[in-house]
Amino acid sequence: MELSVEKGAVLLLLIAVLVAIVTRKLRLPYSVGLVAAGMAVAFLPFAPQVSLTKDLIYTGLLPPLIFEAAFHLHWKELRRDAPLILVLATVGVLISAAITMLGMHTLAHWEWVSALVFGVLIAATDPVSVIATFREAHVRGRLRLLVESESLFNDGTAAVLFGLAVVFAGGHSLSALAIARTVLVSAGGGFLCGALTGNLVLFLTGRTEDHLVETTCTTIAAYGSFLLADSLQASGVLATLTAGLVMGNLSGLGPMSDRGRDAVEAFWEYAAFVANSIVFLLIGMHEARRDFVAAWLPSVIAALLVIAGRAATVYPICLAFARSRLRVSRTHQHILWWGGLRGALALALVLGLPADMPRREEIITVSFAVVAISIFLQGLTMTPLLRHLGEIPAASAD
Repeated sequence: MELSVEKGAVLLLLIAVLVAIVTRKLRLPYSVGLVAAGMAVAFLPFAPQVSLTKDLIYTGLLPPLIFEAAFHLHWKELRRDAPLILVLATVGVLISAAITMLGMHTLAHWEWVSALVFGVLIAATDPVSVIATFREAHVRGRLRLLVESESLFNDGTAAVLFGLAVVFAGGHSLSALAIARTVLVSAGGGFLCGALTGNLVLFLTGRTEDHLVETTCTTIAAYGSFLLADSLQASGVLATLTAGLVMGNLSGLGPMSDRGRDAVEAFWEYAAFVANSIVFLLIGMHEARRDFVAAWLPSVIAALLVIAGRAATVYPICLAFARSRLRVSRTHQHILWWGGLRGALALALVLGLPADMPRREEIITVSFAVVAISIFLQGLTMTPLLRHLGEIPAASAD
């Protein structure tokens, strides 16, 4: 029996509710429970036939998740740690991508272009997975700021690098000037689109005290900034991130009413819950439908390389800041490393690969496998690690 899209959506939401209740009682990560539930649902005769596409993840579900997270980032705290965050989100992505690329070429015997594209798309930690995990663990303070903000910013870096890698893989030569221009347009354009949209919408919210209008304005900011940037070949991720920061921290052009801000926070908390639920359920459903047997060896190699690449990113960069006011404790470094989960962003990028990409299907399969390993291995062990290192009390899981 095949369900309609509407019935399928209702079923997914019902499953999400049941998973939320069960995982809460069993003290398991919600994201892990959703992926497991999605894998189980995939084998049911009435499983929803929802296609997991780049547009669905990248354009439909990422903007609300990014906006909601950015809206709650405090600019003063972010500015204090900005140098460290930006280095992790730029240089760190390059290091991680390079290690994965070299490893896949050497150990899995992939062509350079395939290894390059895979290394770039899998390099960034995913805000959906990371933020969900840390919120469930009730992490607070600087540690949460570092992990969440880095995962948000390095998405923009990965998206820019991925675009360059695909162009290169297509046989086009790229000069240093062309690379610089692309980076400037994508990153700079994303920030400008986000700032413009955020300030414009913030000006509109200052002209009303209707909490429904204010909530609608934030929805326009989240999706409008993303779509504007994407239409101009700029980074939609950075645009929505900037719009969220602007609306969450600036009030000069028109502050929200108290009731409006409460309504906005409640709305985006719910929107993030729904988007998270759909993302992880669909990941689980599509994980179950892929054949990993033929690609088990490159999948294991890739998963180990991703973890090693993250370690080679976190520890050396934190060491470079060890004698500054931005030093990161050894405990926090361990969490930054192990908290580098992969998720929806990697899948959104890999599903958008051109049809003529060498090893396209194998890259997709290995990407799904790495995401699954990341969610189950790191997702299940993250809270115990935080508790073991003293970052959260045992009672916080209740």
